Amino acid sequence: MTGREPETTVVVAAKDTIAEAVVSLTLRDPAGGPLAAWEPGAHLDLRLEPGLERQYSLCGNPADRHTWRVAVLREPGGRGGSALVHDRLRTGALLLARGPRNHFPLVSAARYLFIAGGIGITPILSMVAAARAAGADWHLLYGGRRRRSMAFLDELAALGGQVSVRPEDETGLLDLAGPLAEPRDDTAVYCCGPEPLLAAVEDGCSGWPPGALHLERFAPRPSPGEAVADHAFEVVLARSGLTLTVSPGASVLRAVEEAGVGVLSSCREGTCGTCETTVLDGIPDHRDSVLTGDERDTREFMMICVSRARGPRLVLDL
Repeated sequence: MTGREPETTVVVAAKDTIAEAVVSLTLRDPAGGPLAAWEPGAHLDLRLEPGLERQYSLCGNPADRHTWRVAVLREPGGRGGSALVHDRLRTGALLLARGPRNHFPLVSAARYLFIAGGIGITPILSMVAAARAAGADWHLLYGGRRRRSMAFLDELAALGGQVSVRPEDETGLLDLAGPLAEPRDDTAVYCCGPEPLLAAVEDGCSGWPPGALHLERFAPRPSPGEAVADHAFEVVLARSGLTLTVSPGASVLRAVEEAGVGVLSSCREGTCGTCETTVLDGIPDHRDSVLTGDERDTREFMMICVSRARGPRLVLDL
């Protein structure tokens, strides 16, 4: 993906407090026209103000082409995006959006186990609705610190007994041992939430069939073990005819941008997938939190905002 992705101007049609420290934003086209289609698992890039762009999972109804909905958790230790949304963003404000984009798609399965922690319910919400509409067998395990901090409980309550709500102050941490005890060939496991939950689910699914587990992270995956020392390497941009040197500590994305080549990017920390780039030659050193193990093994794509080269040279389709 190169150049500039089209931006959509949207208006904040409604802003509602839906749980403790969580607000939802209803976004529409200012002229009342249709918005881009999306599927469960998709997210938007929202430019909240110049130089401040954040990614939010869509959690509305994909069939409603005139409304996008996102939910935003106030992050006391965040970088300013959630504080702006909670404290300064008003109904009627105009924002620029890019996307929707989907690196967490819902695959077809006979049975689903959904596991959400806190604000991780946002991408899961529309997946549950899709699984229910498809007539699939499904169960949602939803944990949070306190019941009043857990968003969308009213909507989930209408879905019946296949939703298990587990506030930590009432029931303790989510019990994953039971739901994940028996690997199943017919089941897709979807999980989104804080890193300790994701790590626990990954561990619990270690014996499940390859491809059964699907995760989405809101923050970069912790680096396992000791950090590998960076080295300088060359990047050949096949379409642009340029050969660049990426210094230790610098990113491929930065080198490409400094060379004047336009590349789509957003989070710059390997979580959103916006800067995914085709690798024509060389072995990437994957450091993102988007690609699965199988996708990394193909060596076909890399997230150039954080990933580097294992060898002296990469050739990219840029």
